[in-house]
Amino acid sequence: MTEILGRRPALSFLICVGLFLLTLVLPLNDYVLHILTLSLIFAIFASGWNLTLGILGLKTLGHHAFFAIGAYLSAIAAFYGGVSPWLTIWVGAVLAALAGLLIGLPILRIRSMPHVAIVTLAFAEIVRLIFSNLKDITRGELGFWGIPPFDPVSFGETTIRFGLGNAWGSFILVGLFFFAVQGGLLLLLRSRPGLTFAAIRDSEAAAESLGINFGAWKLAAFALSAGIVGLSGAIYAHYVMILTPTSVAGPEMLITLLAIIIVGGAGRFFGPLYGALLLTGSLELLREFGDYRMLLYGALVIGFVFVAPQGIAGLKFDRLRRRRGHGTNESSSSA
Repeated sequence: MTEILGRRPALSFLICVGLFLLTLVLPLNDYVLHILTLSLIFAIFASGWNLTLGILGLKTLGHHAFFAIGAYLSAIAAFYGGVSPWLTIWVGAVLAALAGLLIGLPILRIRSMPHVAIVTLAFAEIVRLIFSNLKDITRGELGFWGIPPFDPVSFGETTIRFGLGNAWGSFILVGLFFFAVQGGLLLLLRSRPGLTFAAIRDSEAAAESLGINFGAWKLAAFALSAGIVGLSGAIYAHYVMILTPTSVAGPEMLITLLAIIIVGGAGRFFGPLYGALLLTGSLELLREFGDYRMLLYGALVIGFVFVAPQGIAGLKFDRLRRRRGHGTNESSSSA
């Protein structure tokens, strides 16, 4: 479990909270806050996906479908039903989790990981096509605009507003969601279910011999993962306030989030945060290179894969392991 969470996960979590609070007092402009807000949204997405892809070892490539389901269903409920986004985001998250259950039942019976990847990728394409063709509701690729932001929150004479154009309030809100999700996942992974997930990833046969119903555990993890990703999609919808099927369920979203997990460290608890901050910021910094932007972005990702095959978080773990090995060798030599 140290390989997943690191040596002192609670302390690392508190340090992240402290850094977040520090940014609130720094003189950051709206553009920087916007990038940080997007980074945290993608970190929530990647954390949910990492639960199945990295921690449980399920090679799924269709989680952006749950992002789209959470985003669109929350936006539709708020736009057409007049329901507050504070409520509709949970509708989007729950319906994404239910979709995860429905698609997980047949998918998780497949033992071949390449087939699981292909089927989940096909599922995401089906979801994209559905939202593209529901033009009377979603306006298809023309864009579903007019999505309401989160309702303002007042503290005495101070009113905090959200959505694009209200960078400071949006950053605080998304940060609170991020740390709530991360805190919940940290508690989960340090409990018996977390140990069960690690056991299933290491050896399904060994886990089954211990009486673990790995099929049920996989399905539960898949649904939880889909729900977290759906929640991130719903938050994204009410932040940017416009959606297109390609932007939330297209291949670019898949590649972006997969790169975040790989660069950050698949199967590492803090990997999604590191990857999201690095790659989201890098993508914006490369805008000045125009047509060469994506070429340089791809080269950056490839470079990180060569330098840190286990991701940024994996580098920290490897350094810790080498220190322990060095200490053990010294003790043996002394003896």
